[in-house]
Amino acid sequence: MKLFNPATDLDALRERLAQDGGLRVACYCAAWCRTCDAYRPALESLAARLPAWTFIWIDIEDSPEWLGDEDVEDFPTLLVQDRQGTRFWGTQLPHIEQLERLINGAGTLPVLHAGPGLLDRFASRT
Repeated sequence: MKLFNPATDLDALRERLAQDGGLRVACYCAAWCRTCDAYRPALESLAARLPAWTFIWIDIEDSPEWLGDEDVEDFPTLLVQDRQGTRFWGTQLPHIEQLERLINGAGTLPVLHAGPGLLDRFASRT
């Protein structure tokens, strides 16, 4: 599966969120961040290897509504959630192996009351 970007793939992303009941992994970044630039190809590769999950690349300056009232102080800041809620919200070192371990165990993590809210709010209601 591809790495969705709400700035360029909004309709496809909304449709995916409306249909998908699986894990969602969002990476909050900025166009000027060189760490994010280096991280993106690894995230794209992970998205291709795990097509059942939805991966989203959110530039906080292009799509601030996807951040809600939250602030991002370091990059990459990651959101991992399922239909029950947020399982992880925070900064992680830009090593894709760490993210892969995190999402493989996401179902065992407690639901947090943190982060920008459920991504389902952006799903189309068709």
